[in-house]
Amino acid sequence: MKSIFFMFLLSVVAVGICRAQEPRFHLEEATIADVHRAIQQGEITCQGLVQAYINRARAYNGVSNRLVTENMASDLLPNYSEYKAAVEATADLPPGDPRKTLPIEFGRMEPTASDPSVEQQFGMTVGIPNAGQLRALGTINIRGERSVTCKAQCDRKDGRPGECPRVCSEFSQQPDALERAAELDAQYDRLPDLNQLPLYCIPFSFKDPFDTKDMRSTSGADARYDIDFPARDHTLVAQLRKKGAIIYAKSVNTEYNGRPRAPSGRNFPTKVLPSRLGYQRSTWAGNPSNVYDTTRAASLGSSSGSGVSVSANLTMCGVCEETGRSCRGPANHNSVALLLPHKALISFFGGAIGADIYMDRSGIHCRTITDSAKVLDALRDTDAKNGAEYYDPRDIFTTVPRSSVLAEPYADAIQDGRAGALEGMRIGIVREFMVKHVKADEPIVDAAAAEMKTVLGNHLGATLVESVTPGWADDPEIENMSPSFDRAIAEILPILFPDLLFQLTSNKEPKYPAFAARIEPTLFAPGVTKGTGTLQPVDWMLRWAEGLEPTPPNLTLRSILSRAPSRTFRFHVAQYLTRRAQDWAERGYTETLDDWAALNARSKFWGDDQRAHFKNWEEFRDIRNPLTTRQGIAERIQLRELLRRVIMKVIQENKLDIIIQLHSALPPGKIGLAPEPVVNARDVSFPLGPIAGITEVLIPAGYVRTAYDTAFELATDANGRKFYRGRTSTTPTALSAPGLPFSITFWAEPGMEPLILKAASAYESASKRRIPPPAFGPLPGEP
Repeated sequence: MKSIFFMFLLSVVAVGICRAQEPRFHLEEATIADVHRAIQQGEITCQGLVQAYINRARAYNGVSNRLVTENMASDLLPNYSEYKAAVEATADLPPGDPRKTLPIEFGRMEPTASDPSVEQQFGMTVGIPNAGQLRALGTINIRGERSVTCKAQCDRKDGRPGECPRVCSEFSQQPDALERAAELDAQYDRLPDLNQLPLYCIPFSFKDPFDTKDMRSTSGADARYDIDFPARDHTLVAQLRKKGAIIYAKSVNTEYNGRPRAPSGRNFPTKVLPSRLGYQRSTWAGNPSNVYDTTRAASLGSSSGSGVSVSANLTMCGVCEETGRSCRGPANHNSVALLLPHKALISFFGGAIGADIYMDRSGIHCRTITDSAKVLDALRDTDAKNGAEYYDPRDIFTTVPRSSVLAEPYADAIQDGRAGALEGMRIGIVREFMVKHVKADEPIVDAAAAEMKTVLGNHLGATLVESVTPGWADDPEIENMSPSFDRAIAEILPILFPDLLFQLTSNKEPKYPAFAARIEPTLFAPGVTKGTGTLQPVDWMLRWAEGLEPTPPNLTLRSILSRAPSRTFRFHVAQYLTRRAQDWAERGYTETLDDWAALNARSKFWGDDQRAHFKNWEEFRDIRNPLTTRQGIAERIQLRELLRRVIMKVIQENKLDIIIQLHSALPPGKIGLAPEPVVNARDVSFPLGPIAGITEVLIPAGYVRTAYDTAFELATDANGRKFYRGRTSTTPTALSAPGLPFSITFWAEPGMEPLILKAASAYESASKRRIPPPAFGPLPGEP
């Protein structure tokens, strides 16, 4: 008996020692596993966790931009007196006259349309240095603050005063984030069933276009709905609630996922902004700032509040939306992990407003890729049958082949970063996106190239294979792709997208002059004949495909990614408003903001350009572009097919497992100030993945301490109109530690997510590049 008792004492002591060795729970940088361990060990309650996040939002979620008035113009806009003189000289010209120089839309405070008692910043703003604030969350799920329709006393759980809208009697019965956390504590205490509730008590932010039935949902817009929350949740919101998550906040975003500009129309702005750089902005909620430098753009992508809130530890994870760079930019510029499933593994249109329905998709921001993969697994509908766990009847794009949905959990693919972990894996590098065109490209490109080679190649043991492209100096230590992307494009483009070769610039000149110089005079567009050579176009294409003609020098993987405008935004917004109003009608309530006319009549916009664009959207009668112009819908579908075939040819012939790329060679620019000029089809980021609709993972890859900040210069166009543009710089700007972040993107075709996640998680584990933003550290008393 003594020996049994002694062994029991040893086991108790051993358990105590093990628990003592485990670190105490800290909110900053906490993972899903950390939260669950802390709850099980009694270190924190669910309600305590949510309250800690609310405390951080109270401390850090304030205004981070300041207004720019005309008195400040000469400090920011060179030769402003000359610009103002041009405004006065052309003041009598009618709106839309190409000779007219419009006044600058300087900053001002105005009442909002949704709630005139609330004022917001309109017009030009810039970031506040060392603001200590971020403005990442637009609405927090706190009773009395989560809706304008049912605000203050109208959201009281103990009764609804008679002057409140009738719908508030239902809305007020929905628990807020703290109350839901208390319900979970009462039901499960320290013993939640994590198999059934894998996201137990994990606070999430959702980009505002996703409908949440217990919070204002207006896609970030200042639109005065009768009922500013929807009648039902977005499909993903409902699934996360089912898996135990706390739907905690709506993150700030560029309203309507990027302020889609109407292709044409009879409405013109009366004022202009000198730049829209850094305005990932909501008229209702404000403009976020970057977590590492509050004078800079939160991202080059509309889901900025999602990336910022996750990076600054204002929430655990965020669900974002990607059109062209909307999820990837915020991850890249705020050093968070992103899992962006292929189009459309998970739903976006199951209760959301999109910007471009052929590209919009949902993504997952967390601080680690392990957590992002756990969220993707939790979004499965475990009650669904026959491989339809992610199917959503409200989203036509989720009709993906069932074989592209993995049967095994995505989190099972997570790999540690031990030496040699990726031996035998062949990883292709897209050098087209790493060409250094100007000094501004150099810091990030050089750092990324070294990171790929040192960590993925030397430490993890992967075999790297680089594409061959003009402008990139071949690394003799890295194998070359054969064929590379240029050759694959030459073989496939004539079959799938020959129209691309006939595209014209804004001046009606051939986009690819080397092609035009080789072919006989040919109709490129109605009324536009080009060509000074002797070959018939079809014969040139045949020779090009067979390697007998060189690729036009400016035809690269970068240049083919442009698309004609599409009018599908006109259709999709109308459909969303109709469905939302119908949902309320079925519940016995009336929502009269149900079409474009009502939306415009009851909205305000932080820039007058969007007011004009939205009036033009309202007046479109046909979803097609004019029949004499390029068709945006057709180009999107053709380009997706072209890119997928090019990608697969390169992967298969080079025996690659996955491909990696640099998301952007540029750091985030200064809010409201000069953008970096586009050179050689180098844009701020490259939407290859969004257009192709493939799964992408972004992992923080480091920081740079030098930037080359662009400056404004005053220019005159061919019509005599004055405008401001960016001028690239060769003068370095020293950045405070840790600097500005950049990411590496990992991708492959749908169905190959285990390979993507294996490589990305091994790299994340080995490199450990993420650094929490120093200006937004733990609060006093924070766990």
